Amino acid sequence: MFVLDGGKRVVVPRTELTYPGHNLKLHQNAADPVKSPVDHVMADLEDACPYEFKGDKSRQVMVEALNSIDFGKKVVTVRPNNLRSEFFYGDMEAVMSGAVDKFHGVIIPKIHGPEDVKLVSDLLDELEAKYGWKTKVAIESLIERPRALEYAYEIATASPRMAGLIFGIADYTAELGGDPDLLLDRQNEMFYYEKKAVVTAAKAAGLHAIDNVYLRIWRKDDPPEVVKQIDEGLRRKNEGAAAIGMDGTWVIHPQQAQIANECYSPTKKQIEDAKHQLDFYHEMGGGSMFDPKTGQMIDEATAKIALMRVSKAYMAGLVDKEYVDSMAEKSKSITGYDIRRAGERG
Repeated sequence: MFVLDGGKRVVVPRTELTYPGHNLKLHQNAADPVKSPVDHVMADLEDACPYEFKGDKSRQVMVEALNSIDFGKKVVTVRPNNLRSEFFYGDMEAVMSGAVDKFHGVIIPKIHGPEDVKLVSDLLDELEAKYGWKTKVAIESLIERPRALEYAYEIATASPRMAGLIFGIADYTAELGGDPDLLLDRQNEMFYYEKKAVVTAAKAAGLHAIDNVYLRIWRKDDPPEVVKQIDEGLRRKNEGAAAIGMDGTWVIHPQQAQIANECYSPTKKQIEDAKHQLDFYHEMGGGSMFDPKTGQMIDEATAKIALMRVSKAYMAGLVDKEYVDSMAEKSKSITGYDIRRAGERG
């Protein structure tokens, strides 16, 4: 998770909008709260940037956008080219020198293992000191290679800067030599192991876990039945990912944001149940107890799950911050667990 504004704001992204970083218009669209109702934006200098724009052309647009556009309360991140690309160090130098304190994190593609995270973290130490950053830039890592999946927990714990893991299904499938058609409607079935492994590694390290993109988008001239079919596929994919523990998903177009946000936001009943569990747990002073209202056992683990749920509800604007803060303080006093610091380690 991202801990922002001096620890006053916690963001577990439900939606991370990825878009080409060399196009200023797309930066403007991503920042617009009406056009793009997402929690997090990621301007891409890697796969989404054509080769002719790589280098100075795309970097100049990126720096201009970060300095001139108001992204509001969104988490703002940059994806440079991968570490083994000729463009990586130039991308990092450009954004760190040209947009000081204007973004929150970097997303590192095609990670091989924890040594790559350590390299990026050390580089950020150097560049923050060199250019006078006050913000500590976070890292999200793409798990999109089989080797990276094998080292997912080590990657997640390689630096205190780590905020989240993201499953990158397209490159992963390409390296496996798998059927690209499986990237669509059967992905939760065919990639259950990989997605669950990313979730487990992320949660064990106190990070958020983000699901991969859904590649189908509809066009304005598509008939209603086609739009409905694509939207239903998007919902199925994200409901399935949320069910195994993913906190959010990448989206490749603003049209996907509303459905995706709904899939990763708790329902009214889930919120009511979570609040009841928290209230009852703390009224009883913690421990393990039987709840006569629901017939369920409630303990520290139950309370932690409920606390995560009301925190997600706060992100969706469904629960007051004061309630989340009060429950977090009470849970911390009993368990030592502070949800507002779960993403801070080291």
